[in-house]
Amino acid sequence: MPADIQPRQGPRRVALVMIVRNEAAHLGAALASARPWVDDMLVLDTGSTDGTPEVARAAGARVAHLAWPNDFSAARNAALALAGADWHLVLDADERLTEGGPAIAALRHTPPDHVGCVRVDSSYDQGDAVATSPSWISRVLPGHVRYTGRVHEQPQHQLPVVRLPVRISHEGYRQQALQAKAGRNTALLQAALKDDPHDAYLWYQLGKDHDVYERYTDALHCFHRAEDLLEPDPDTPPAALPAWLHDLDVRSLHALKRCGRHAEGLCRAEQQLQRWSESPDFFFALGDLLLDWAADEPARAPDLLPMIEEAWQRCLLIGERPELEGAVAGRGSHLAEQNLALLSACLTDSAPAHPELSPTP
Repeated sequence: MPADIQPRQGPRRVALVMIVRNEAAHLGAALASARPWVDDMLVLDTGSTDGTPEVARAAGARVAHLAWPNDFSAARNAALALAGADWHLVLDADERLTEGGPAIAALRHTPPDHVGCVRVDSSYDQGDAVATSPSWISRVLPGHVRYTGRVHEQPQHQLPVVRLPVRISHEGYRQQALQAKAGRNTALLQAALKDDPHDAYLWYQLGKDHDVYERYTDALHCFHRAEDLLEPDPDTPPAALPAWLHDLDVRSLHALKRCGRHAEGLCRAEQQLQRWSESPDFFFALGDLLLDWAADEPARAPDLLPMIEEAWQRCLLIGERPELEGAVAGRGSHLAEQNLALLSACLTDSAPAHPELSPTP
């Protein structure tokens, strides 16, 4: 049993731990969101030139420096060692603690015998609107836990994982942020895959990176590689599968649509119907793919339109499922209703395959 989880007298120390570079514009808000709930804040700067260290100090954080090692785990582990607390809350500069501060503070009276999983709500631009997609990520770590992985690093441990009533907002997928870090993760993921070409999770993350930057053909190659390595059985219940497989399958349907590979997308969806029978995101993406097919080949519209309507009606029957990895808020409610209204208007106008009909993606 690690020394951290032995019985002890007095409250345990809780520290916020961050690695940053050139985050002066965002760092102050991130630190302010966590400061009331922690005992210490450790910011490890990896080469800022914009005054980031000064912002951190002004917010009450301890600041250390490390030359960027081209390895996220190495940087995070160095920061964790410097923090040296009983519990570590890990945040990035483009994140904010929006709910659950008291749960973080309560760690002072909680043995560090588990890893805390929190909800991270990532915002991204969707036309003129902003959409939100949640993920559940292990971000509350006992003091002895460390990371592995050059990029999209994961904490390594054999402890129970407990979902905490904590929410974090993340702005790193907004368009401006994506442009600023374009290519960074791609290179790191490709280097990691050279070291371990059979890691399905890394292939998924590289596919997601391609997908985010609209390199859809490359994304599909990586997604298919990940599934080939994982070899998921269509009859395996979702709870027994990696949580990220849901996001991979939904993104694959969207990428197949964008590549014009509609028939392949429908075949793929039919194979996965049982797996994702309770996912509004899956049926939302399926309806979107079928509508694009109907617009591309109007002669197919009479057969496809009932399937499209059924898919989006299924979204409403299922409702919102934010616990699914990569779920987008609204696909089980107002976004599906909006698309059904557009479809109904199109049919009322006697134009069932109107090529300009644009559903919410």
